[in-house]
Amino acid sequence: METYRNYINGQWLESTAEQTTPNLNPANTDNVIGTVRLSTREEARRAVEAAAHAFREWRATPAPARGRIVARAARLLEDDRENLACLLTCEEGKTRGESRGELQRSINVMEFCAGESRRMNGETISSELPSNFAYTIKQPLGGVACVTPWNFPVAIPVWKIAPALVAGNTVVFKPATNTPATAVRLVEIFAEAGVPPGVLNLILGSGADAGDEIVNHPAIRGISFTGSNGVGVKLYEQAARRGAKVQCEMGGKNPVVVLEDADLNLAVEATTQGAFGVTGQRCTATSGAIVVEEVADEFVGQLIEPAQGLRLGDGADPATEVGTIVDEQQFETVLHYIDIGHEDGATLACGGTRAEDDGLAKGFFVRPTIFDRVTPEMRIAREEIFGPVLSVLRVKNFAEALVVANDSDYGLSSSIFTNDAARVFRFVDEIETGMTHINSATTGGEAHIPFGGIKSTGIGDREQGSSALDFYTEMKVVYVDYTGRKREGNLY
Repeated sequence: METYRNYINGQWLESTAEQTTPNLNPANTDNVIGTVRLSTREEARRAVEAAAHAFREWRATPAPARGRIVARAARLLEDDRENLACLLTCEEGKTRGESRGELQRSINVMEFCAGESRRMNGETISSELPSNFAYTIKQPLGGVACVTPWNFPVAIPVWKIAPALVAGNTVVFKPATNTPATAVRLVEIFAEAGVPPGVLNLILGSGADAGDEIVNHPAIRGISFTGSNGVGVKLYEQAARRGAKVQCEMGGKNPVVVLEDADLNLAVEATTQGAFGVTGQRCTATSGAIVVEEVADEFVGQLIEPAQGLRLGDGADPATEVGTIVDEQQFETVLHYIDIGHEDGATLACGGTRAEDDGLAKGFFVRPTIFDRVTPEMRIAREEIFGPVLSVLRVKNFAEALVVANDSDYGLSSSIFTNDAARVFRFVDEIETGMTHINSATTGGEAHIPFGGIKSTGIGDREQGSSALDFYTEMKVVYVDYTGRKREGNLY
């Protein structure tokens, strides 16, 4: 049984910490994959100091050369995709197909960021003075912290680490403690690709100790975080006190709006995939269906059959369509919200229980769950559950659907199903989310397109796309007087 090690200044080092936690296969908790030592604050400081020491030389490396290393990492990840998909499924609980999809997304992000290394462009700006010109350049921040969750343990680290490295920053990477094996393998791949010692460092440990030490260290000039609102807001407050740059992506409560003229077959298929794919454990998961009363009975009736027909099981089984909840804590959270749905008076249409038959009793399996006749004030309609639970809210018309959809603290993703172009564009104008989809699921994104939300979902620059590098760089403005003559008067 492996004990996972930290990676500091180019060396794999076992933590001296006494506190440990097991890495369990959530589909069968008898299967202990390895052990994580929860690193000490001193070990976290050493990782930050290694990043700070490596920064000067790394920033002096030409951006295209940095991009070539990231491109090599993409090829190594591609070569190792099947082994890493197996590891990801075993550790996080996704189906094998979902794991392969996550890895392909990671490869795409690496390829895009590698290309961006040749587009680290500023702009030339006309000066109002004679014989002068001005231009801008992008420069790296310095040492940055990448703090990532368990639900996409390869893709989310990649879309933080790759642009950070391309922009010339050095990185301290702190993944979730329940997905250490994929984090270790990802760092191995970057090291094999040629990332120099100290440029990328890995610390396995708790947010309260190792994470707190990293994000509060004065040598960390930028922090990119994905996770819960409570942790993200606290992190933002801490970083603001010392002027560090912060980027947070903190969850969602994503609605799909179904109008009376919608293609119901398409809406049902997309909602099923959006609500129950990846076991509902993604920030863009469809958590609420806001359906016009005229078609609500038919929509719910059509939705129940595919939801009940989804096959639960170990993600390693090719026949599995819905995998497991990641761990016992999240499993209990999902079941708790199902109890809340009952207590608040929602109508259970299907699911709502733990799955224990067919050899599932040793895993954290929850049957795909649909609550009907949910009202906007119910907790299951307002709070992020992060599991295979869908709430159906019935409304009178499109205008009410917009009001209900926007009555949320979150603002990540949304979608609408209709054939009315006028209502499509009104929805695009008025929906309060950072991303929206027309006649498709709330999930999905592409490596070259920005990703992120508004309201309580997002703080700071968007991730992915060309805007990803904006967070990891600072703009410097340069004025050049190429005659050297004395300037007449003051220019502000």
